[in-house]
Amino acid sequence: MTSAGPEAIVEKPRVAILIPCRDESAAIKKVIQDFRQALPDAAIFVYDNRSSDDTATIAAEAGAIVRHESLPGKGNVVRRMFSDIEADVYVLVDGDDTYDASGAPAMVDRLENECLDMIVGARDASSDSAYRAGHRFGNLMLTRLVAFLFGNRVSDMLSGYRVFSRRFVKSFPALSAGFETETELTVHALELRMPIEEMSFPYQVRAADSSSKLNTYRDGWRILKTIIKLTKEEKPFLVFGILSVIFAVASLLLAWPLLTTFLDTGLVPRLPTAILATGLMLLAFLTLACGAILDVVTLGRREVKRLSYLQLPRYRRPRFRRFSDTAVRPEATTD
Repeated sequence: MTSAGPEAIVEKPRVAILIPCRDESAAIKKVIQDFRQALPDAAIFVYDNRSSDDTATIAAEAGAIVRHESLPGKGNVVRRMFSDIEADVYVLVDGDDTYDASGAPAMVDRLENECLDMIVGARDASSDSAYRAGHRFGNLMLTRLVAFLFGNRVSDMLSGYRVFSRRFVKSFPALSAGFETETELTVHALELRMPIEEMSFPYQVRAADSSSKLNTYRDGWRILKTIIKLTKEEKPFLVFGILSVIFAVASLLLAWPLLTTFLDTGLVPRLPTAILATGLMLLAFLTLACGAILDVVTLGRREVKRLSYLQLPRYRRPRFRRFSDTAVRPEATTD
């Protein structure tokens, strides 16, 4: 018997660090330096989103590849980055120096060793100044809502620190425009049942001259609307089923007094109410039928997305392979 060792790795995976930012001149240099130290072989891309300060100039001087996106909003920047950049592993991080760069190598290694498609860097805040109470509460509520609707696999849905495989990035549709892109990323992974994990890292206080671009109420409302929209698109039978029940209950509440009166007297005293109750019940059945039809359509869409995801190679070059198990092959024998 002979033992054949694991196939050799032809080359290291190309790692790209993606930093979307707007008006982060106070922090961007340190972010680039920290990630350069953590992942010295990675290519660092800074996408400037209509900054009014010297963010782009400072990033270029620090050695990053700087590009510009004119459409405002983090979602638009993420869409552009995912479509432009070719790599094997993608590290997405905000440019405000609140995420721990020293954890990036561990995230990349785990993504590779366990053949994952996404790792979320969950925030472990040491102080309220780093992670404001309003943001913490909103994140908790929205994360729990997504966990209830799509699956409880992520505890920090709105984290801006993530590592992705190539096939995740190239199969992600990126339809949102703003901060709701993190919600879209999470739901995409949960709906396709991708292998994902979560790792906790310290969440640091912003630089003194840096300010958050996240508006608690406006962006929170936009994220909630995105969750509702994704629920309608990914679980139409649930949404239309709830509407159907509401219409049916309203119809029964209106019809019950009429029914009791009719049984007692044989008369229908309020004909318009009877017509309304009948219409609501018909609407309930029509809504339920629409939900059933759309559920079949959604299943087809999900199958197409899954097949498209599987058709994408994990690495840019087919010759790059990585096997952790040792194959044992019997020796050839001759009679």
